[in-house]
Amino acid sequence: SAENKRHFWIPEGYAHGFVTLSERAVFTYLCTATYDPAADANIRWDDPTLAIDWPVSEPSLSGKDAKAPLLSEVPEERLPLYK
Repeated sequence: SAENKRHFWIPEGYAHGFVTLSERAVFTYLCTATYDPAADANIRWDDPTLAIDWPVSEPSLSGKDAKAPLLSEVPEERLPLYK
């Protein structure tokens, strides 16, 4: 928040999403390498298999996020492999 100035780290290859509940928000990414759109993958924010209890029912989404597939529809080769 603007008050606590905290941040969090998401390991490379992990899915992540966020919702803002205020009228204004700034969300900044720090990446381990130059952004590569070809390496980017999306999954649907409201995929029922993820069972995320989002505090919104009608979010304002980017065009890309609005067209994102369900996790089950993402080709396996597009998903990260964890060893």
